[in-house]
Amino acid sequence: MAKDPVRVLVTGAAGQIGYALVPMIARGVMLGADQPVILHLLDIPPAAESLNGVKMELVDAAFPLLKGVVATTDVVEACTGVNIAVLVGGFPRKEGMERKDVMSKNVSIYKSQASALEKHAAANCKVLVVANPANTNALILKEFAPSIPEKNISCLTRLDHNRALGQISERLNVQVSDVKNVIIWGNHSSTQYPDANHATATTPAGEKPVRELVADDAWLNSEFIATVQQRGAAIIKARKLSSALSAASAACDHIRDWVLGTPEGTWVSMGVYSDGSYDVPAGLIYSFPVTAANGEWKIVQGLPIDEFSRKKLDLTAQELSEEKALAHSCLS
Repeated sequence: MAKDPVRVLVTGAAGQIGYALVPMIARGVMLGADQPVILHLLDIPPAAESLNGVKMELVDAAFPLLKGVVATTDVVEACTGVNIAVLVGGFPRKEGMERKDVMSKNVSIYKSQASALEKHAAANCKVLVVANPANTNALILKEFAPSIPEKNISCLTRLDHNRALGQISERLNVQVSDVKNVIIWGNHSSTQYPDANHATATTPAGEKPVRELVADDAWLNSEFIATVQQRGAAIIKARKLSSALSAASAACDHIRDWVLGTPEGTWVSMGVYSDGSYDVPAGLIYSFPVTAANGEWKIVQGLPIDEFSRKKLDLTAQELSEEKALAHSCLS
């Protein structure tokens, strides 16, 4: 029996990430090859013409799973009836801007989107925030959409997670699909902590800890971490544009695993509402290792945290607490 279409909202849909993301969703990369979708595309009025061009291309691509496209600059129309919201649109930091300037712009954007989603989205709508500062934008959204359960609001750290997998697969010269269980802790910023202590890789001799296979603690504790933390900046330097293809792919991975479940024995990284696990202050949106089943994520519990890692977890939590305070000061 054919499935009912799922309505997926993409904000900032005329931008670089949106342009890479919408064909992936329409092709079934996000929700599976048998799941029809209706795309809701939102952008700001100055981008209306470009947005219409994206809609025309989606029609021209004749995707079998795509059952409709709503392209609009009206936030209420965009949010009405959506089951999944991928919030890519945000105010980017421009030269000469202070963090507080960017934060205040994003506070107003996420306040209005929170209100529209709360009033008009489908019940149990799942929300993924991609736009930076992603963790704090997600927190603002949660505070202004109190009826959306906290378990339904997340932010994207899967791009960092995938970057970490990629670095380890290149270092070990193995397929990236043979590496699993890295962790991104904390903020999607340069304080995030890419942690390979619990990761494993499958080799001809079986599954072994990454730390044992790499056999170079200095690399894992310094260069590996710095490369993942700074990868976005390195891509901007190389492309003169920020990551779009990899961010879109990571957004698909994040939603797919959340909706369809993580493979047995595997966890992924998601920015979710802290319940105090691993002594992370409750009330922050913080990246943890999670597993998912039946559309629900759960933080992986009981992993040993060494002293080096503890300091990294605390440092990124401190930055998130400061960002939260900054966001609140923009509201007053």
